[in-house]
Amino acid sequence: MQSHTISEEPNIDANQSKPPKKRSGRQASVVPLSPKERSELEAVVRKSTAPIGQVARASIALWSNEGVGTNEIAQRLQISTETVCKWKRRFINYGVELLDDAPRSGKPRSIDDEKIAEILRITLEEEPPLATQWSTSSMSKRIGVSPASISRIWRTFGLKPHVLGYFNISTDPAFAEKVRDITGIYLNPPDAALVLCIDEKTQIQALDRTQPLLPMRPFVPERQTHDYKRNGTTNLFAALDVASGKVITNTTKAHRAIEFIAFLDQVKKEVPKELEVHVILDNYATHKTDAVRAWLIKNPRFHFHFTPTYSSWMNLVERWFSELTTKMLHTSTHKSQKQLVASINTWAERWNQDPTPFRWVKTADEIFASMAKYLGN
Repeated sequence: MQSHTISEEPNIDANQSKPPKKRSGRQASVVPLSPKERSELEAVVRKSTAPIGQVARASIALWSNEGVGTNEIAQRLQISTETVCKWKRRFINYGVELLDDAPRSGKPRSIDDEKIAEILRITLEEEPPLATQWSTSSMSKRIGVSPASISRIWRTFGLKPHVLGYFNISTDPAFAEKVRDITGIYLNPPDAALVLCIDEKTQIQALDRTQPLLPMRPFVPERQTHDYKRNGTTNLFAALDVASGKVITNTTKAHRAIEFIAFLDQVKKEVPKELEVHVILDNYATHKTDAVRAWLIKNPRFHFHFTPTYSSWMNLVERWFSELTTKMLHTSTHKSQKQLVASINTWAERWNQDPTPFRWVKTADEIFASMAKYLGN
């Protein structure tokens, strides 16, 4: 199928008296667009019956005008960077009026625009029989087009029926205020202060496989039984120093307010006494008990900053928990709770020997803009 192919530089018809007028000025990497041109191109992208090639080329012009890089545009459209550069040059030199392919030789398209529009409509609006999402084979049977062609059309329009994404939008009435507070601390930390991200990873299981592991060999991965034995659990408290990437940890049998306060006392002993301490943490009930509030009154250099509800992604210690899980917990076995605790402590000690800070880069306004775009607002 050739309907989504983006062609070479435009050929000039021999019958034309002169080529399209070339725009003057220095050639740039960003396609210049007037408000009218942007509006027309956005209409092409929104039009469900627009030819695939036109949609792709209009997207190149729009994204380039927004400052999106060539590599990113190529990835979004599943085409080569050479093709993106070729069309950017064309738009810069001749304007965006020429969205159509130049006449070409060879076999004509076998799938017309109406058929493509019907495939897209069915994909987005209907369910297949005996399934909840379309596959290339089920769509092929329904529409009479080869599975390979279906796959190419879906890739061109960024459709992935087999993929299910998840989201959970915060309902916190103080969401905007908390986002601005935390991003402000990350991007502009207070002077003479330490910024810590604190959280607990609860119910970590000491798992052991029912049979010994089979070691990795050439062309054969390490193998383990699908079933396992549970040998107890532990809870891990961690405080991540945002500036250095180092962590303070402690494992406990429970994760009540009393254990949380004990961990705060441990943190207080390990951080320099002359520094104010700004703590980023979530809204877990044990973080807000009367006992914790009393501890804060006795320790006025500690300041709590709560993330919005359903927004654990704003707490950078979750990144460290992810490292621990993927690099140690997920692939290890432990015959006892004591062995599990020893492994966690050893891993944390080795991390602190060569820590990796997690850098926050987005401002609050950028977060709000991303959310609005994601939600279609």
